[in-house]
Order: sequence, then structure tokens, then C-alpha cells
Amino acid sequence: MTVSERKRPVVAALYREALPPRLAEVEELAEVRLTKADGLATAMDGADVLYQWHSFSPALKENWGAASSLKWIHVTAAGVSQLLFDELIHSDVTYTNSRGVLSTAIAEFALGFVLDMAKDSQGSYRLQQQQRWQHRITRKIQGQRTLVVGTGSIGREISRLFRAVGMEVDGAGRQSRAGDGDFDKIHSSRELAAVVHDYDYVVLAAPLTTDTTGLVGAEVLAAMKPSARLINVGRGQLVDTAALTDALNSGTIAGAALDVVHPEPLPEGHPLWSLENVIITPHMSGDTEDYLDDLGKLFVENLKRYCNGEPLDNVVDKSLGFVSVP
Repeated sequence: MTVSERKRPVVAALYREALPPRLAEVEELAEVRLTKADGLATAMDGADVLYQWHSFSPALKENWGAASSLKWIHVTAAGVSQLLFDELIHSDVTYTNSRGVLSTAIAEFALGFVLDMAKDSQGSYRLQQQQRWQHRITRKIQGQRTLVVGTGSIGREISRLFRAVGMEVDGAGRQSRAGDGDFDKIHSSRELAAVVHDYDYVVLAAPLTTDTTGLVGAEVLAAMKPSARLINVGRGQLVDTAALTDALNSGTIAGAALDVVHPEPLPEGHPLWSLENVIITPHMSGDTEDYLDDLGKLFVENLKRYCNGEPLDNVVDKSLGFVSVP
């Protein structure tokens, strides 16, 4: 049966302000009901698919009773653990995310953090503002050892980029195992305190789950090299913020680069803002000029698969909270 012979699916598209990109392509494949959060219950009545363009809206949980006919939900985010709830987890609804779309951009951002810290770009900027010509010695990155916590698509892209500039990269995931094409070896995330002393950079790119919340606390930070730097491009809740602040103030670790923090946004007056060994960016590592169109393209391609009865990409294991890959 061709796509044209099939019954066109009904897609409820949840948005906040701007409409989803590539909407005309979606409308070629399905009947589309555009809605904001306050109209979601009506839009989902009889709908087959929820396209959650407003990715972090709580509206689905609040209106779950109206989702009785949904077969598939797609969300335009990679980390989705905070969007899952018991009724959804235990339902038969297929749940997909946007894993992979932002991976390269986030990896580039992480590498930028490494270069920024190794070459002391922040120090150069401060001296430039003072119009001071002050020669300094900086660090090389070739041969430096990195532990990437999170071996999914983002972590693997980070490893590829870091290895391309001569860094040595291991991973940390749910289980320790021999290395593969992207990592020299892979530790268990539960063993971080026992292994982090071997690394110059620890990069967090793991999804937020019950197992990873607070993964990097005082014990892990104390076990890192005093010369080591922490980079977080995952989720702010992976790190105990108070313990990190103490470690940076005391010299337990040399520095940190944080695209995500907890709480977020970081409150005015928080001590992290004023530390010279910290770089803070506002959760923007994946947001390149064309990322919204890339997110829309992913949904269109998956909708084509849905219409053709083909397996969907990026199916989330709802019990784990992320896409489980071998």
C-alpha cells in the first residue's frame, strides 16, 4: 500500500511561539492540528501523533487523559528524562527524541571549551581589556587525557573530535567494557571516583536519569587531579553545584567550563559567576544557526517512516529515559 493509499495520520503539533519548520512537508504527509499548550487536549482528541515542538512543555502530562488514541510521540530534544511520567512510561505509545541532531555542534562547543582553558583565552581577554601586553605560558592539548562521561551520540562525537586533535579519550557509561571505535576503553560511571585521577579533562555528556543525578559530587571532585578541568555539556543536575563551587574555590580542581548548571538559569550573585577559573554559557552548546531546521527535518523523515509502516529512528527506551544502542 502506498502512502497515498493509507489513511493520513493526524498529527497534533505543540508549539509555544514560532511554528515548527518544514511544516508544509508535514502537511503533505498528515492532517496537522497546530496548538499551544492550552489547546492540547482538544488537538490530541483522535490524533495519532504528537509532535512536541515545544519540547519541555509539561502540557502532555497535564492532558494525558486526552491522549487515548496516540500511537507515537516525538520530542525535539535529546535529553527527555524530565519529560517522562509513569502513565507515559507504562503506555504502548512509541516515544522518539532528537538524538544526534545536535551532537556535532555540542562536541565542537566542548572542544572549544578545552582550547579556551588550555590557551587561557579568558585571561587574554581580561588583559586586552586592561591594554596589557603580558606574555604567558599556555598548555598543549595533544596527548592530554580525557574521560567522556556518556557514551551516546554526543559523547562519541566529542571523542572523535578530541582524538582528531591528538587527545587520548576514554569513556564512562552504564557498564565497563573494552574500548570500541570511539573510545580506548569504557569505565562504569559508578566507578568515577576510582578512575578520574588519570584524566586531564572530565567531560559530562550523559543523559539525566535517576542513576546520573548528582553523579559528580564531592567524592569524584576530590579524586580528580588538581590540574584537571571539568566540562559539562550534559545536564546541570549531573553535578553537585555546591561541591563544585567548593572544589573550584579550594583548588581541588583547576577549572570548569559549564554550558549547563543547576539551578538554571544560574541566579544572580551565585559564587560561580565571579570565579576566574570558570567559564559559563547559557545552555547553548547545540544551538547553531540551522539547528531548528535540522530538528524539523528529523521529524519529517521519521514521519515518512511512520506513514510507510517502517521502524522509527531514535526510539527511546522509556524505562531508561534515553535511546539504548549497543
